[in-house]
Amino acid sequence: MTATLLAGCLALVAGCASEQPAQRVAATTPAKPPVASEPVTTAPTKKPEAVKPQGNAINVRKVRWTKAKPVAKGRQVQLTWWSGVEPCTVLDRVKVTETSKKVTITLYEGTAPKARNMACIMMAIEKTTTVKLKKPLGERKLVDGAKTK
Repeated sequence: MTATLLAGCLALVAGCASEQPAQRVAATTPAKPPVASEPVTTAPTKKPEAVKPQGNAINVRKVRWTKAKPVAKGRQVQLTWWSGVEPCTVLDRVKVTETSKKVTITLYEGTAPKARNMACIMMAIEKTTTVKLKKPLGERKLVDGAKTK
C-alpha cells in the first residue's frame, strides 16, 4: 500500500512538473481588462448636494459650515459644508439661536441607524441646507455654533 501511495504521489509531481512555468502562470493569472481608447473621467459636481435634517442619527457631533449666505430677503440662510457619504454621514438637525445682535447656527451630523454595521467609504461631499429665521437677518452677525464651546 505504501508503494502504491508513493507511486501515486510521484506521478502527480511528475505531471505538475512537466508543464512549463510560463504556462502555469498564464493559466492562473486573470486576463487584464480591456483598455478603453479614451480615458474615463468624472468631473466633480459644481453644486453642493442639498440635504434636509433627518433626525435619529447616532454618534451625533457638531460640524462646522464653510459658507453661509442669506437668501429669501434675509429670512433664510443657506449653509454649505463638507461632509461624508450617506447613510454613513447624515444631517441630524440644525440648531438656530437668534438674538438682537447675532444668529448662531449649529449643524449636527451623525450616522443613520441603518448604516450601523455598514462599511463606509471616506469621500468628501459638499452639502447644503437652508434654515428659516424667526426674523430677517438684517445687520445681525452670523456665527457658526460648532466653532464655539
